[in-house]
Amino acid sequence: MAFGNILFLGVLVVWININGAASRKARVSDSFDASAVGCGRTSSASLTDFGGVGDGVTSNTQAFQDAIDTLSQYAPYGGSLLFVPPGKWLTGPFNLTSHFTLYLHKDATILASQDVNEWAIIDPLPSYGRGRDADGGRYISLIFGTNLTDVVITGNNGTVDGQGVTWWDKFKKGELKYTRPYLIEIMYSQQVQISNITLINSPNWNVHPVYCSNVVIQGLTILAPVPSPNTDGINPDSCTNTRIEDCYIVSGDDCIAVKSGWDQYGIKFGMPTKQLVIRRLTCISPFSAVIALGSEMSGGIEDVRAEDITGIRSESAVRIKTAVGRGNYVKDIYVRRMTMKTMKMVFWMAGNYGSHPDNDYDPNAIPVIQNINIRDVVAENVTMAARLEGIPGHPFSGICISNVTIELAKKPRRILWNCTEIDGVSSDVTPKPCSLLKDQGPEKSCNFPENSPRVQA
Repeated sequence: MAFGNILFLGVLVVWININGAASRKARVSDSFDASAVGCGRTSSASLTDFGGVGDGVTSNTQAFQDAIDTLSQYAPYGGSLLFVPPGKWLTGPFNLTSHFTLYLHKDATILASQDVNEWAIIDPLPSYGRGRDADGGRYISLIFGTNLTDVVITGNNGTVDGQGVTWWDKFKKGELKYTRPYLIEIMYSQQVQISNITLINSPNWNVHPVYCSNVVIQGLTILAPVPSPNTDGINPDSCTNTRIEDCYIVSGDDCIAVKSGWDQYGIKFGMPTKQLVIRRLTCISPFSAVIALGSEMSGGIEDVRAEDITGIRSESAVRIKTAVGRGNYVKDIYVRRMTMKTMKMVFWMAGNYGSHPDNDYDPNAIPVIQNINIRDVVAENVTMAARLEGIPGHPFSGICISNVTIELAKKPRRILWNCTEIDGVSSDVTPKPCSLLKDQGPEKSCNFPENSPRVQA
């Protein structure tokens, strides 16, 4: 039966019935009902309708792309959903489309292909100027999309496995000519939702929305071996209106790293990350931060609000990383209600962090770090309270730390607060902060705006 459109009382219903994926028309899957997950899509199909085989051995790269290409024609009619059923679905990278939902069954695992020939090389990000692992291009991400509107990656806790061991080994041995791929990267897009899935063993960063607006990242479980290189959890990069909440992350790098471009390339591109909300995050990251700002922050970072954060066995709770040549600013940062257990240090700000993409960075591009507010923190088994080091002649200013109790480890550092080139205030902080954080008495509390940015996704 050929599909037809029935317009009745403003509701468009699309019925599709075809015989086989080869006809290039999507059909409503007999095995999956999109309405059952409340996705609001009018058309749906299962990966098996396009020849998918979930045995963990057969390549499904073509099946994924055929399915998405076919379903993309229903974007004007309420969008479409691709269901990934139980099984292990080996695949190379594939591109998403607009008005589209990728839905993983709880017993579905998308396995990243180990065949490097399946991974296309794409241009470096314009705000970075080069790849992060190597000069030049980068491998495309496993789940990729660009210039999209209304795209959803979700499920009932299905899994995406990057099978990153091979990539990590090549990186450590210096054998890579291009930058390792991410698990999920969405570029130049709006109304993005990534929720209720598990991500494991990413070759590099796990989730990377870049140049996007109205992004919701919710209910993710992200797991990587803690020695794995650069397996950041979630990295919002030059994005506006982003909400990250209810995520559990075990990482070989920062659990969340807020970014906006690298040195002169980020300055020229000029797209900040702003209006970011982080809520109810649990992080384990023995060698990095629970929440990091930078070090690639050359488009600017502003209006970041983080609350109800738990960190366990992590290097630092809040870390600002920048350097001469980065330029622009990190400002209007608000953090409250953090619970930290077993930390190297609680607060870490560094004005001498990181490398440069090349030798053409501007040594006069001095980043401005100001209006950093952190309050209501309880930490235990901590080696050092804080290391706060601004840039000589350009101090980090407007730092406020209040209502903080830090319980020291059995063998703490001799110097608990190491402060240089900073200016700020403190209130009701134990152990007593450095003199550059002037004590305002017990009644002063750092600011935290109550009107959260509104994210529409």
